[in-house]
Amino acid sequence: MRNFVATCLLLAAAGCQTTSALVFRQKAVTRTLPWGIRDPSTSNVKPRQDAAYSIMPRTRRGTGRESFLPSQSRLHVGADSSDRSEPIRLIIAGAPASGKGTQCEKIKNQYGVVHLSTGDMLREAVAAGTTVGKKAKEYMDSGRLVPDEVIIGVIKDRLEQDDCQTQGWLLDGFPRTQAQAKALEECGAVADCFIFLKVPDEILVERVVGRRTDPETGAIYHMTFSPPADDVVLTRLVQRSDDTEEKVKVRLEQFHANVDAVSASYEEISVTIDGNQAPAKVTEAILAAVEMKIVKKVAV
Repeated sequence: MRNFVATCLLLAAAGCQTTSALVFRQKAVTRTLPWGIRDPSTSNVKPRQDAAYSIMPRTRRGTGRESFLPSQSRLHVGADSSDRSEPIRLIIAGAPASGKGTQCEKIKNQYGVVHLSTGDMLREAVAAGTTVGKKAKEYMDSGRLVPDEVIIGVIKDRLEQDDCQTQGWLLDGFPRTQAQAKALEECGAVADCFIFLKVPDEILVERVVGRRTDPETGAIYHMTFSPPADDVVLTRLVQRSDDTEEKVKVRLEQFHANVDAVSASYEEISVTIDGNQAPAKVTEAILAAVEMKIVKKVAV
């Protein structure tokens, strides 16, 4: 009888240890990567190499709408999400000051894609005083969109370069019109996911008007939300010529006039992300949505 009781006690203790180990292991996995990709807040942390996680949309109770959120309850063993036979190709769209720049940096770090910003390329051309730069400056200073013919050729040539072919790409600010979307399709550039950052206009105006740039470092600040701590930096900040309330409203009008037509061109791969929340939350939603689209593409 004593031997029987002792045996039961030993088995119970072993069971508790096993349960504790499983709980610890589960917490370790979900804390590191609950949805099979690197935690956007700790880009130096890598996922388990022997696990991949499916991204399943959650339906908000009472709405019937799907929101792209990480689901810790739907994990499955498979190949790591970074092991892909083809590079990822992404497009991100959003009004001025919707947070595209911040999110592009997170996406680039996550997937290793080449970040292609038409705005940066056009501003470089303006600064260099090239013929196309002078033409672009006239439109940018008035808050109007730069014509398609000025930038389509530049984008096509860039996508054909080796780094874009091997690493994949992230188009930021292109296409902005239906004609540009069509030209992109004609040159054979097919995206895996079209990401649209949605932010109310009144928030966008507030973000733009307070935005300032440090000409020496290129760092961007906001006079209300993120002013520089150094007074020396503060004195040298400059405002872009098109970052005024009057001009940003013109840009918003033109953006809204084109965004629906552009989104319609990518209806099957389009996802809408709430950009009026903390940047880390926006990043989580974007990465989850991208993974979902890739899972669907592979399944097809």
